[in-house]
Amino acid sequence: MLRRNFLAAAGLVGGGLVVPSAFGKAIAAEALLSTIDVAVKKRLADVALGAATAAGATYCDVRIGRYLRQIVVTREATVQNVVNTESTGVGVRVIANGAWGFAATNDLSNDGVAAAARQATAIATANAASQTAPVKLAPVKGVGEVSWKTPIVKNGMAVPPKDKVEMLLQVNAAAMAAGADFISSSLFLINEQKYFASTDGSYIDQDIHRIWAPFTATAIDKASGKFRTRNSLAAPMGMGFEFLDGAAEGRQEMPNGVVAYGTSYDMRADAIAAARQARAKLTAPSVKPGKYDLVLDPSHSFLTIHESVGHALELDRVLGYEANYAGTSFATIDKRDAGFQYGSDKVNFTADKTEPGSLGHVGYDDEGVKTKRWDLIKNGKLVDYQSVRDQAHILGKTESDGCCYADSWSSVQFQRMANVSLQPGKAKMSVADMIAGVDNGIYMLGRGSYSIDQQRYNAQFGGQLFYEIKNGKLGAQIEDVAYQIRTPEFWNACTAICDASDYRLGGTFSDGKGQPSQSSAVSHGSSTARFDGINVINTARSLG
Repeated sequence: MLRRNFLAAAGLVGGGLVVPSAFGKAIAAEALLSTIDVAVKKRLADVALGAATAAGATYCDVRIGRYLRQIVVTREATVQNVVNTESTGVGVRVIANGAWGFAATNDLSNDGVAAAARQATAIATANAASQTAPVKLAPVKGVGEVSWKTPIVKNGMAVPPKDKVEMLLQVNAAAMAAGADFISSSLFLINEQKYFASTDGSYIDQDIHRIWAPFTATAIDKASGKFRTRNSLAAPMGMGFEFLDGAAEGRQEMPNGVVAYGTSYDMRADAIAAARQARAKLTAPSVKPGKYDLVLDPSHSFLTIHESVGHALELDRVLGYEANYAGTSFATIDKRDAGFQYGSDKVNFTADKTEPGSLGHVGYDDEGVKTKRWDLIKNGKLVDYQSVRDQAHILGKTESDGCCYADSWSSVQFQRMANVSLQPGKAKMSVADMIAGVDNGIYMLGRGSYSIDQQRYNAQFGGQLFYEIKNGKLGAQIEDVAYQIRTPEFWNACTAICDASDYRLGGTFSDGKGQPSQSSAVSHGSSTARFDGINVINTARSLG
C-alpha cells in the first residue's frame, strides 16, 4: 500500500505523527494467522551470530520480524478499503572495532542471513575509521530462550473482515441517524511477531498486538456551509479485539454526559454522541480569550504529556543526537543535576513499558533488555530520562531503561519513548469534585490541533470538546479553544489531580521520530488534572 494512500485512509497528516513508510506486500486475510516456526528463527539467528563474529564483530544482535497489518476503512454506507499487509525479514546489528554497523535482508536462507551479517560487520569496520570514541554498552545478562505475548482475549486478526466491515457500517449508520451528515470510520490492527537473539545469550520470541478504531463525525449547517467535526474519544490500545466488545468495564459517565472509555470501547455509542456534539458545535458560542483554570480529561492531556514530557525526556534529544525530526530538548542534564522543578509537587511522571493494555507494553525491548518502570519526575523535580544500552553510562547508570525499538526488521533500532504517564493524585477526588472547586474555567476533552517548538518548551494545544465552568458548575458547550504553554510553567500550574479511579490511557498509534523516519506506538496515562491561570486563545479570530 502506498504511504500517501495510508495517510489518506488514516487521516494522520501533520506533526510528528506518521506511519511506517513501508507496509510490506499485500496478502490474503487468512495468512494473517500464520507464523514462522521458532526453530527456524533460532537457526537463522545462530547463522547470523556466527557469521558476524567470524567476520570480526565483538557484539551482534539479530531481529527476525514478521509485521502484519490490517486496515479497514469506511465512509457512511461505503467500504473504501480493506488491506492486509505482511513484511518479513532479518535485521543484523553489530559492533566491530568499537563502531555500529547494520544491514538487513528479506532473504531468509542461511546464505542470505550470513551475507547480511558480514555486510553489517564491514559497515561497522568502515564506520570505526571516523568514530572518535568506541561504543560503550551497558551490560545485559542473556536470558536464554524465552517468549512473551500481549495478554489478549481475542486475536483481532482471526475476526473475519466481513464482521469488521459490518461493525463499522453499523457505527456509521447510527451516527447518521443521530444527526451526522458525514462519518468516516476505520479499524487498524497490528501484529508484530519479533524474534531477538544476541551474542549475550538471549533468544526472545515476542507476539505483540495493537488495535485502534478511530472515526470522524461531521455536522453541516446547510444554510451557511459551516461545518464542525468530533473525533473518537477512545484511545488505541495494546489489546486484542475484546477492546471493542462494549462491556461496561472501564467505562464511566463524566459530568457533561460524555462517556469515558478505558479498557473497553462502545464505538457505536461514542459515534452517536459525536454526531450530536458535532451538531451542537455549530451553535456553540466562541470562547472569550483570557486566563482560565483548565480541567483536562485524559483523552486530551495525553498529547500534552507526549509532546512536553515524553519527547522532552528522551535522552538522545537532550544530548542533541536527535535534532532533525522535531528538535532537541530544553531539559538538559545539568537541570536534572540541579534538581530542576519541572512541575508542582503534585506532579509525578513515570516511564513504564510493563503497563497492561498500553501500546508500549512488551516483555523485552529491541536490544533484549527486560522492560521496567522508573521515575522521570518525582514530586515535581526532574530525576531521570529514557535511555538505551549505549547511552546509560552517560547518566551514570549501569543498565539500560529498555526503551529501544525499530518499526521494522529493515530499520535499525534506536531510543524511543516508553509509556510516559502522570500518576494519579493521592487524595480522593472525582472529576465532579474538581470542577466544583473551579470558579472560571474550561473542561477539555479529546485531542485537537497542536504545535510545539524545537526545544519542547513553547507549545499550543486544542481539543475536541470544550465546556465552560462557572462558579463550580459545568456550563454550556463552547468552541474555538486552544491554550498556550511554556512547559515548566504549565506543569508548575498543576494544582490538583483526580485519584486512581479516574486513571485512563490515551496514546498515539504512530509517533514519528528519526531520519529516515520510523513510527512507534506509545500510551500516556493520567487522571483528570487541573491547571490554574492558563492562557486561552480563540482559534476562530479573523485576520482580515
